[in-house]
Amino acid sequence: MTRRTRVRDARPARAAAVLLVLLAAVSCARKQMPSGGPPDTTPPRVLEVVPDSGATGVSRAIHPSVEFSEGMDPRTAGLAVELAPRVEIKQRRWSGRKLTLVFQDSLAAEQTYTMFVGADARDRHGNALIEGRTVPFSTAAHFPPGVIEGEVVATGFPAPGTFLWCYPEGHSPDSTARDFEAVGLAGEGGAFRVTGLHVPGRYRLWAFADLNHNHSFEPGQDLLVPADTTLGLTAAQPVASGLMLRVINPKAPGHLKGTVLDTLKDERGTLRLISISVRDSTRRLLYDVDPSGGFDFSWDPGTYKVRAFRDLDKNKGWKRDEEPASEETQVTVPPGGTLELPPLVLVRAPKKPAGP
Repeated sequence: MTRRTRVRDARPARAAAVLLVLLAAVSCARKQMPSGGPPDTTPPRVLEVVPDSGATGVSRAIHPSVEFSEGMDPRTAGLAVELAPRVEIKQRRWSGRKLTLVFQDSLAAEQTYTMFVGADARDRHGNALIEGRTVPFSTAAHFPPGVIEGEVVATGFPAPGTFLWCYPEGHSPDSTARDFEAVGLAGEGGAFRVTGLHVPGRYRLWAFADLNHNHSFEPGQDLLVPADTTLGLTAAQPVASGLMLRVINPKAPGHLKGTVLDTLKDERGTLRLISISVRDSTRRLLYDVDPSGGFDFSWDPGTYKVRAFRDLDKNKGWKRDEEPASEETQVTVPPGGTLELPPLVLVRAPKKPAGP
């Protein structure tokens, strides 16, 4: 009798001990820091490039290299590094953070090249390069002194990363778009500098915005815009400064901003804006306006007929004879720009004529 009682009493004690162990484990688990650490959001940088910018007498058998500040995604970073004039790359070799290019053939004698690192190179966490870089060098004993510098003023896309293709006067991009004499790359603020040009000579620049980031010009998707002036470089004046290239992406959405003014003080229903494309009248879009009346919408470039109205029954359609509305106004939204409208004033719907 006494032995059986001891056995029954031991069971609650063992259960309590197990419960204490579990509680301690949970408590310890809660005290641990989350695994993995904070996400990496730091953009990578280019630490070193071989050969150096402006180097002369470079070996025709050189294997150029680029070292980054951290481990890179081999695909995006490898494709972002190229040479102009175009050189066939046989192999892209990675050793840690360093990329080395192996060419199919030797470089040409007495030739100036530009190695560029595109800003679309990404690290292993998907962060894009903080800024692209161009590195001109020459297999000749002397580096050509010609320089063209200026600024890309971009509308509808970011200026940094825009390429500047330089052609002798009378030449323009061919089907390969890689026959230029020199190339530059716009950096912070759109500033660029194309170096290594022979003097005397006359040159024209073309701005190439690789909007789909495939390193190839595709009409209808990318932008290729020529400068409207030709620049002459001489031995006495080998540097041309202050060139400004304005480039607009015609497909970039614009902003339509304004206010709906409701002097009727009617807070029923929903305040809405209706737009009809002038080019395609079947394209009708409806937008809800903040109760305060202010709006800022992103629209595709084009011309529209716009009207504000108060949708009293919330059926998303304007009842001409019943619901207050503004006069219809025609607006043209510029690509990548902002259009501010005068206030759209709601007025009462006209009364229906009395019956006979």
